[in-house]
Amino acid sequence: MVGREFGNGVRAAVESTGLIQRRLAELLGWQEAKLSDMLAGKGGVNELEVATLLAYCRTPLEERERLQALFRESGSFYAQFTDDGVPDQVRTLINQEQEAIEIIDWSMILVPGLLQIFEYIQAVTAKAQTVSEENIPKTVAARAARAEILEYSRSFTFYIHEQALWLPVGGTEVWREQLAHLLRLSVRKYISIRIVPRSAGMHAGTSGDFRLMKFSKYPPVVYIESVRCCLFFDDKETVDTYENILKDLAGVALDEEESRAVINSILEGLQ
Repeated sequence: MVGREFGNGVRAAVESTGLIQRRLAELLGWQEAKLSDMLAGKGGVNELEVATLLAYCRTPLEERERLQALFRESGSFYAQFTDDGVPDQVRTLINQEQEAIEIIDWSMILVPGLLQIFEYIQAVTAKAQTVSEENIPKTVAARAARAEILEYSRSFTFYIHEQALWLPVGGTEVWREQLAHLLRLSVRKYISIRIVPRSAGMHAGTSGDFRLMKFSKYPPVVYIESVRCCLFFDDKETVDTYENILKDLAGVALDEEESRAVINSILEGLQ
């Protein structure tokens, strides 16, 4: 996954020059295949060569440092730390979500981010200890914009613990509208919302929230978010572990109609 993220970033840098790959390779004194492999995230270059290419492309310093850090990454997971402490705002997650053809999300405490209404996002962000007051508006806007991927060309499954529905985020009005929003989304054929009832008791999902993203050309990626860091795993052992957790959740979760009934019941109690 790190190689793919690196390749995407370098490809954008190359495209910004307006040159075709063959011409750029000639100017660098490289074989075209070497540049192609680099853009595909397959390696074949050293760090100095990466720096040379990015300098030639006049890549801004911040992006150059990000890509060089990606190049140096190795191992079965990729950890990304953010200066403003907003893990789900980072570019890597947004890129992964946009490329995914299937997203399966598990959330215990809050409504999943992709399903949150604007006012709910505002309330959550305002209470966070990781976002400065001046950064709240742009953080909320960035989080809200992620919902644009909720469209029919991909599929979504959201497992939500019942306790998340009972948390009155933003007050009664926001709480009510958020539940109504879930009901509206739940009837879309490409979105499945399944509630894990409190009566299910202990289950594998209590290990924590996560998201599994699947792609047409790449291995699946597991995303886990913490206060100051977000983790991406694409090794088979980790992915298999979380797929097994999802199987357990599927076994204890209510079906879609039953889930709508639970949401509607809570909503009616707020009228």
